[in-house]
Parts: sequence; structure tokens; C-alpha cells
Amino acid sequence: MPRILKVATIQMDANPAPVGERLARAEKLVAQAAQAGAQLVVLPELFNSGYQYDPANFELAERVNGRTASWMQTIAHQHHIHLAGTLLLLDGNEVYNALLLVAPDGRIWRYDKNYPWGWERGYFRDASRTVIAHTDIGDFGLLICWDAAHRDLWRQYAGQVDMMLISSCPPDASNPTYLFANGDRVSVDEMGPVMALTKGDGRRVFGDMVEQQTAWLGVPAVNSVGCGVITTRIPQGPGTLLTILPIAPHLAKYLPQARQMQLTCAMVQGCKVVDGHGRVLTELAQSDGETFTIAEVTLADNKPQPHGRQPPSPLSPLSYLASDYLLPILTTPVYRAGLRQTYGAHMAPLNPAARRWLATLAVVGILAFVWGWWWARRRK
Repeated sequence: MPRILKVATIQMDANPAPVGERLARAEKLVAQAAQAGAQLVVLPELFNSGYQYDPANFELAERVNGRTASWMQTIAHQHHIHLAGTLLLLDGNEVYNALLLVAPDGRIWRYDKNYPWGWERGYFRDASRTVIAHTDIGDFGLLICWDAAHRDLWRQYAGQVDMMLISSCPPDASNPTYLFANGDRVSVDEMGPVMALTKGDGRRVFGDMVEQQTAWLGVPAVNSVGCGVITTRIPQGPGTLLTILPIAPHLAKYLPQARQMQLTCAMVQGCKVVDGHGRVLTELAQSDGETFTIAEVTLADNKPQPHGRQPPSPLSPLSYLASDYLLPILTTPVYRAGLRQTYGAHMAPLNPAARRWLATLAVVGILAFVWGWWWARRRK
């Protein structure tokens, strides 16, 4: 027989605050959702720290048995709920953005973000697997924020889950304003027609795309988000600006200020519960602030199979190019340097494939230099 599950999703202000303060705010909201009858409660991405691009992120990383995970186990047991949310997790010599789903009896399921968005790669690394949480209340497919923009991840859950659980805190980086040291503000509308193609893609991910992919899977989904307006530094500002110059050369005048470049933007709306037909059952507006919403979803007795062909992504290819390739390439050195400075030189080791690639690049560079030097001497 179909099962009815009462699900709550929590919206928290995305601006950073001390961990203790943020856990206290989260505890109040979780308690209210549990009192309203929620069996599953989903907190936003990085709910324990807030969202920023800053070296402070490295010191905020915790072990899996650390303060935040222990807090989640205590709260889940106290309210007899399943509780989910993400934190920066220090695992071995790497940091991951890990979604933990905690049962009332203390069991934990863990999913690591597969696709760090753009500059996020400067503070945690990518992963390469999906996770199905087989709990007492259902089998849940897990995703984190920008992962939801990737059809390949949705496809891996097809026919295997009762519901999708997504923990997010998406800044609307498709509609940003860049701030410079001289006081100038540059919006995406001033960055040329190519950049304009990406405007609104953040809202499309957590609007149309979540609803379309959910309807294709035939299972309900719950997504949490952050709220408010954030202002944060940009890692690798000069490199970021250089990648934009080919399509917005008029911004070259800001290169001397690029190291102090900042980003300000609102968060993307999308704190909602969706049914297995892709229909929104309940959703919070950004103006609702720090609160929760709750809805009942129906879980089928048998795992639903996908309906027809998987819907295409509604996003611009430029969004994927920038977010999955260009910005991560720029910011990966930030991650490695910051992690080693915080925890020691053994952290974030290069894997053998990367070492071979760098060695090959170095050899090619040396050969090119030698060939150029020989050719120049021969022509004299």
C-alpha cells in the first residue's frame, strides 16, 4: 500500500555566523517542524556555518564524529525524526561537502557533493558516486545543490528510490553584482550579451529542472535552500576576470583591482516539497526568511520507473562550462594551498594521473623552450 510521509524543509539565512549560534537557530526550527508532525526534516547546505568563499572554511571542516554530526544525532533521537543537512567534512587528507541523513537510532548515511559549483572547488573537492539511503521510512536518493543540475546523477537513481532529498544553499550567481575597490558595481547586464545567456539559470535549476526531473523519476522530492543576500570575496579574482575578458573586454580596466573583487547576490528561491508528478505542494519565498514549510507526500509501494525520455536541461551550456570546468580549474590550487596551510603538507595529495599530466606538461614546456632556443640560434 502507498505510504504517507510528512516532510519539512527548512530555510536559513545563508550569511556566516558562529557554529554554535547557527546550530541553536537550526535546533529551534527543527523542533517546530517536529512538533508539526514532520517525520523527515531537511536543513540547507552548510547549515552549520553559512555560505562564503573564504579561507575560514578550512578551519570549519569537521570530522564525521565531530560537533555537528553529534548534534544531528542528538536532535534526531530527541524528536524521533530523520534529519538531513550538509557540512564541510574533513576525511583523511581531503575536505568534502557531505550530506548526512541521520535516523532516530543514530544511523548515518553520507553523500558527498559530486559537482562543486565554480568557486566552491577552492574549499572542498569533488566526489564520484551517488548514494541511496535505505531507511525505515523509505529509500532516498541524495543530492546537494548544483548536483541537481546534472541529468546523469538523476538518471542513476531512476527506478531505485522512493523519494529524492536535496540539500541546497544556492547563491544566484547567474544574476550577480561584482564589487570593486574603487566603489564600482558591475551587474551581469553590463557584462555583454554572452553573459546575459546565463542570467536566471540559478532559478531554472531549482524551479523547472527539479520539477521536471522529479516528474520523470515519478517520485516526490524535497529541497532546502538558504535565504538573504550574501557578499563574499572571489577566490582567484584575476583569473576569474581574465576568463570573462574575451566576451567582455571593456572590463579590462578592473584588472588592477581584481584581487579585491567581491560578489554580492541574493539566494535562489526553491525551499519546497514536490510530488511525484512534479507539482509543488508547498514552497517558501525568499521574503519568508528563516522558517520552515511542511507537506505530506505519497510514497509508492513499488519503486516508480521513469516516465518517457529524460527531460533536457533548461540551462545555458555556458553555465556548465564556467561552473564545472573553468572556475574549478582556477580554484583547485586555492583548495590545495589552503588545506595544506591549515593542516599540513600531507593534505590534498595529487593523484598519480594528475602527477603524470603535470609531468607531461612540464616536459612539453621544456622541449618547446629548447626547440625555440635552438631555432632562434639557427636563424642567426
